[in-house]
Amino acid sequence: MSGKQRVIMSSVDIDLAIRRIALQVLEKNHDAKGLAIVGIYTCGVDVARRIHRIIEKHAAQPVPFGSLDINLYRDDWSLISQNPVVKTTDLPFEVDNTNLILVDDVIFTGRTIRAAMDAIMDYGRPETIQLAALVDRGGRELPIQPDFVGMTTIIQANERIKVLLAGDDGEVVVAS
Repeated sequence: MSGKQRVIMSSVDIDLAIRRIALQVLEKNHDAKGLAIVGIYTCGVDVARRIHRIIEKHAAQPVPFGSLDINLYRDDWSLISQNPVVKTTDLPFEVDNTNLILVDDVIFTGRTIRAAMDAIMDYGRPETIQLAALVDRGGRELPIQPDFVGMTTIIQANERIKVLLAGDDGEVVVAS
């Protein structure tokens, strides 16, 4: 990333936001029974792992976890690259009848989430799909809204939000 950067979430902010999201998931769903957490590659998987750890700790029971690659489901994949890098989707549980929490790092246009829902449906029919995002930057092109969000912000059209997670630390930066 070139240009100037500004931090909009520190590691402490990220930790608090992820804890809040995890607790809101438990509250909305009344407990962890029937829950499954799925992160969208790439950074959504890291955020989902953190949410998953907190939910399992508070629920004191195992909660299924998976990761989802949506590259071939995107409506713009041919515009991004002729040879998209496909990662492994790992959903080691039955998707049918789960209350699936889909996690991404940043929600912007809604197109990534639409692709993720298409991909999930190839694996089964969840009871519900709820969306958690660390940052909502607005600018939707599709009518998709997160159920749980760590931070809502507005940035310029020429700016990008980058989530930098390292171990249990990290930050969210905006770069132009």
